[in-house]
Amino acid sequence: MFGRFMPREGRFFELFNAHAEQVVLAAEQLVALMSASQEGMAPIVAAIDEIETQADKITHDTVALLHTTYITPFDRDAIHALVNEMDDIVDATQDVAEGISLYNLRRLTPDAVQLAELTLSCATRVRHIVGLLKDLDHGRDIISTCREIERLESDCDRVMRTALARVFRDERDPLQVIKLKAIYEGLEKISDACENVSKVIEGLVLENL
Repeated sequence: MFGRFMPREGRFFELFNAHAEQVVLAAEQLVALMSASQEGMAPIVAAIDEIETQADKITHDTVALLHTTYITPFDRDAIHALVNEMDDIVDATQDVAEGISLYNLRRLTPDAVQLAELTLSCATRVRHIVGLLKDLDHGRDIISTCREIERLESDCDRVMRTALARVFRDERDPLQVIKLKAIYEGLEKISDACENVSKVIEGLVLENL
């Protein structure tokens, strides 16, 4: 009987995993957007908007649970940081998708496609480490995957720098330069947000080993 009133820690992990799933769904849609026709872009952007709305709801539910739970699986600040950093990933993905739509970009460069694919690689690894959080016996796997995310973020930095150099050198339309620069920087921001999640999780693992 008393157990019915005990806090259910598992609910946090359900919410973490649900949010991580939205991170990957948004990244997958962003990759699809890169190869979409002009007419096919609007439904994909709308899908990303819906994913962002769902991610916001999960963030809200997590914070609400945090305020009504006496015993939490991790430090409260760490839970806030984790869910907010994951939300930042989806927000950054939505920003890029809406930028592509609003800027009316008719062609996306191979550099943009490569950056989007790298962000998807980051996102799938975020989902992986979030899924392992419930059992910190997986600490070694988590730390190893965090290192992979860091390497991917460095790859994104490198690709973005190369892409910016190329567009400044080869693009003759100044408006196109401004648009592509914003998209490249937005894509790199997604990888930064993924790395931020990995840092939060790595810290949790190290504190609880």
